[in-house]
Amino acid sequence: MVKQMDDESMMQNRTAFFISDGTGITAGALGKLLEHFPNTHFTQVRLPFTNTPESIKLAQEAILHATEKDGARPVVIMTLGDINLRHTLKQCDAYFIDLFNTFIDPLGLELNQSPLTGAGIAHSVMGSSYNERMEAINFTLNHDDGMTNSGLEAAQVILIGVSRCGKTPTSVYLAVQFGIKAANYPLIPEDFERGVLPAVLHKHLDKVFGLTIKLERLHAVRSERRAGSLYASLDNCRKEIAAAENLMRDAGIPWVDSTSRSVEELSAIILEKTRHHS
Repeated sequence: MVKQMDDESMMQNRTAFFISDGTGITAGALGKLLEHFPNTHFTQVRLPFTNTPESIKLAQEAILHATEKDGARPVVIMTLGDINLRHTLKQCDAYFIDLFNTFIDPLGLELNQSPLTGAGIAHSVMGSSYNERMEAINFTLNHDDGMTNSGLEAAQVILIGVSRCGKTPTSVYLAVQFGIKAANYPLIPEDFERGVLPAVLHKHLDKVFGLTIKLERLHAVRSERRAGSLYASLDNCRKEIAAAENLMRDAGIPWVDSTSRSVEELSAIILEKTRHHS
């Protein structure tokens, strides 16, 4: 109890702004830096398409308000190509992590070249990869939870497992971060009764990957959704987990336990195991 109180007393609250002249995907990626500071709770505020003097003014007002609320200046992670907008925004009192000042401009000096700095330049330089990522996201959302079997041949990864074992967030992460077309397919009681994987998966076994989960965790997650139901009962969860693992084992499908792993860890494992498809 004393340790918990000490941890709470050490915790500080700060606001982190992600300010971009485009969609903010790059700024969001830089935001992974915040995870190195677990004793700070960051309230994250995303301000995409901040690409006019008017929107910069609104961002400045938001930064000032956050400073007053937290009693400390915010962290601002910014990817603004327009140098004038950058300078204007920096008139605020904040700790700035500036993609261009920190990385792009010094690299330009080293290469003796002037970097491209237009709004959304990351998308114009890497337009094809951006478009591929958007296509992957659309594919993944359309193939969530076995929504459709049409087009599975285009999937690069197909995740299977019992309901609520983490298939959807992992699929979406693969699509958003890596541009992977990831479908996911829930194993259901009818599959367990047949004792074999669904026929629709048989011709795609080389890209099927399984997730499993600990009994207590699955029971807790399902109880949040449907408390007191057969679906969430310990006995039913135990039977489904065992049946799903038997199906994957019999089919020669690799799988990993999602219980204590983040989507980042799960995705890294899946990409390693299926790297010849990514």
